[in-house]
Amino acid sequence: MTDTTPRRLISRLTLPALVAGVFLVGLPSFAAAMDAHGDSDADFGESCAMGLADGQMVKTDCSVSWTGEDGKVYCFSSENSKSAFLKDPDGNITRAKQFLAEQKAKAAAKAAAGQKVFTEEDVNARVQEVIDERSQDGAFVFHDPKLAADLKLNFDQIKIVRGMEGYGWFANVIFNDVEEPKKQYAIDFWFKPEGQQLTLQDIRVQKGPRRDGDGYFMITRLPVAWWWLPVQEHPGSIEGARAWHVMAAIHDYILENKDEDGNITVKDEKTGEDLKLQFVEMHRPVRRLMGEGKYFACTDFRKPGSKDEYYDLDFWVDEKDGELKVGNVKVHKVPVQEDGIWTQVDRYTFEGMDFEETL
Repeated sequence: MTDTTPRRLISRLTLPALVAGVFLVGLPSFAAAMDAHGDSDADFGESCAMGLADGQMVKTDCSVSWTGEDGKVYCFSSENSKSAFLKDPDGNITRAKQFLAEQKAKAAAKAAAGQKVFTEEDVNARVQEVIDERSQDGAFVFHDPKLAADLKLNFDQIKIVRGMEGYGWFANVIFNDVEEPKKQYAIDFWFKPEGQQLTLQDIRVQKGPRRDGDGYFMITRLPVAWWWLPVQEHPGSIEGARAWHVMAAIHDYILENKDEDGNITVKDEKTGEDLKLQFVEMHRPVRRLMGEGKYFACTDFRKPGSKDEYYDLDFWVDEKDGELKVGNVKVHKVPVQEDGIWTQVDRYTFEGMDFEETL
C-alpha cells in the first residue's frame, strides 16, 4: 500500500529535485524541503545516502537500507552502495550533509543573481517539447546511431529525472514501438541549462527490447552512457569517478564539434583526408598515460550512410587547471573490406606505452 502522507510525498517529490544541482528549486522551496527532510523517517528521504556523499542525486525505492545507532534510516540504490557507505558511515553522513548545504548555498546565489532556477517540472515540459518537435504522424522519430535506423515510437511515461551538478539534467523516458507496442525502449534525454533555456545535448538509448517468447523485456544496452556510471558504481573516491569525468568531457567535445547532420570531422594523419563520421558509442575502460597525466578512451564512429564501416577514434584528454579538455583526436582503427566483410585495421598500437586503467 502506498504511503501518501504529506511527509512521504515531500520525501519522494521535493528532495530528489532539490539536491540534483544548482539548477534545481528556488531557495524558499529548498529551505522548506530541507525542514521537511529533517523530520523524515529516512534521514535523506529516498535519496541514496552514498550517492549524496559522492556529490550526486540517486533516487531509490529504499528497498536497501540501513538503520544507524540514532535510529535514522538511510536508503541505498544497491547493496554495493550500502557496503561502500558502511566503510565509513560517519564520514559519509557528514559528506552527504555538506553536499546538501552546498546545494542550498548555490541555489541561493543563483536566486540572488536573478538566474533561472530550473525544476523537474521544467525538464518534464522540455522533454514533451522535444517529442512534439520530432514527431511525425503522431510518432516520435529517433535515429538510433547503433542500429543506424529510425525508430518510430509512442510516448509512455517519464520514468525518472536526475540532475548532476555541472553536467545537467537527465530524463529517462519510456516509449513503445508504434507497430509492436510490446517492444519498449528506455531513452535518455540530456539537457543543459543555458540562460533561460534547457538545451538538448543528446538522446541515447539506455535500454532496448529483447524478445522473450511471444513478448519482450528491456535489457540495458552496452556500453552504458557515462551518466549512469556514478549511479552504478559509487566508488567513494575521486579516482573511481575519474572515468566518467573523462567520458563526459569527450562527449561534450563531440557535441560541440558536430555539424548540422550530427557528424564530426577528423583528419586522418596517414592519408591527410578529412573524415566525416557519426558518433555511435564510447567504450570503457578509460586509460591514463603514466607520467604525462593524459587520459584517453576509445569510441566507435560510423561512416554516414553505411552500417558496417566503423572507425575507432581515440580521444586524448588533458587535465589542466582542474578541468578536463580534449587535446587531440586520433584515428586508431579504420574499416577495410576483405572478401565482402568489413574489418578494422590498426593505424597504431599502444605498444611501449605505460598506462593504467581508470575504472
